[in-house]
Amino acid sequence: MKFVIPEGYKPQLSIKETEIAIKEVKDFFERELAKQLNLIRVSAPLFVKAESGLNDNLSGVERPVAFGIKEQNDQMVEIVHSLAKWKRQALKRYGFELGEGLYTDMYAIRRDEETDNIHSILVDQWDWEKIINKSDRNEETLKDIVRHVYKALKNTEIFIANKYDYVKEILPDDIYFITSQELEDRYPNLTSKEREYEISKEKKAVFIMQIGGALASGKPHDGRAPDYDDWKLNGDIIVYYPVLDIAMEFSSMGIRVDEESLKEQLTISGCLDRAQLPFQKALLNKELPYTVGGGIGQSRICMFYLRKAHIGEVQASVWPEDVMNEAEKRGIILL
Repeated sequence: MKFVIPEGYKPQLSIKETEIAIKEVKDFFERELAKQLNLIRVSAPLFVKAESGLNDNLSGVERPVAFGIKEQNDQMVEIVHSLAKWKRQALKRYGFELGEGLYTDMYAIRRDEETDNIHSILVDQWDWEKIINKSDRNEETLKDIVRHVYKALKNTEIFIANKYDYVKEILPDDIYFITSQELEDRYPNLTSKEREYEISKEKKAVFIMQIGGALASGKPHDGRAPDYDDWKLNGDIIVYYPVLDIAMEFSSMGIRVDEESLKEQLTISGCLDRAQLPFQKALLNKELPYTVGGGIGQSRICMFYLRKAHIGEVQASVWPEDVMNEAEKRGIILL
């Protein structure tokens, strides 16, 4: 685990004060997000059947945590990596209409995650999804929705800055848009993560668009599963975080695949066999609504708004003993 403690860093809140502040951040942002996007909260599964095709394959190499259910003849289920596909199915099943959407609390276990100051094996996020027209599957719609999400983020920082004197507003009024190819063209000799750092430090808040497909260099900016986001109509919200001097990803989101882009991306990824899974088959048969959606890290934004140096200050998880000991020496208590 990579663990960095910034020079001179000291927590501004006790554990109890931090727990209260976490609730304030989550409650305020949740309401703002729902208001900005016309969403209602629903309950969601922690695990799904392995053969359902509903689990997120992420970049294709992460191993899901799986187990057999005794009373169902050891039916295998997997703890979700995200709810990207489940949400789309739920919108139809629950009878949502055009312009309406849902959000839910999503918890995942990323057993293969390389942990550091902002990464944990436990992922907690708000997963959201909203129905759109097929004619709205375009960049203009994507940018409009990103601006609404960003407004919820900005309003939350204003709220927390007004409650806690040590928190100063650092997010800009507007978010900057750039494609992953434009970013590679601007910094051709840097890695994708180095590019994210440079552009976020310059603009403070950016939305990097078109993630998943190969760039001119032959490599994608980052990995994306081929069967939920349309790689031409997606992206990441990334902000500059001065406490750690890093680019911090808040959200991965996008307009979801339709039948044409799903087939194209499955072909490019060499996994056309997934077209026979229930979810993917329903999508190819035009049985599911056209949607836009994403995930927003709960612990990540709590860490940002409360100006914490380690995600363990706002999230209870399992940390290496040497990291816990070093943090405690520096007056940092990991939950």
